[in-house]
Amino acid sequence: MDYQNPKVNQAGEVVQSFMLISRVLTKFTSQNADSLGITLQQMGILNIIGAFPEITLKEITEKLNLPKSTVSVNVDSLVKLELIDRKITEDDRREIHLTSTSKGKELSKKSSQNALSYRAMISALEKIPEEDVQILIRTHKELLSHLRDCKF
Repeated sequence: MDYQNPKVNQAGEVVQSFMLISRVLTKFTSQNADSLGITLQQMGILNIIGAFPEITLKEITEKLNLPKSTVSVNVDSLVKLELIDRKITEDDRREIHLTSTSKGKELSKKSSQNALSYRAMISALEKIPEEDVQILIRTHKELLSHLRDCKF
């Protein structure tokens, strides 16, 4: 990699920017999870189950892009914490659906009400002209599409 090349430097700046923003947002989200007494991954799983009742373990792994073993361990913890239940389906006894308990629904609701990363992002975006925010969104979508097209 030729670090004297302006395109390489520009790519580095963009990558660094995304990494730093991701790190800051993850910190806010982790604070939210910590305040609820659960981990970041547990909170993500609990919120997915709240949004998609009767979801399967496989569907959660796909939606959160996490390994099945990671989701499985966290689901076990959430069951022990009485935040979710496993339900075996009548049609296929091998398929297990996950649902939130009332305690889990309440915690998920608190998580949404206290969504620090969203509150921080709203605050930051309010300081940027609306037109620039729309350009940012459009550019991010376009960049993501081009990155997904890269075959290395």
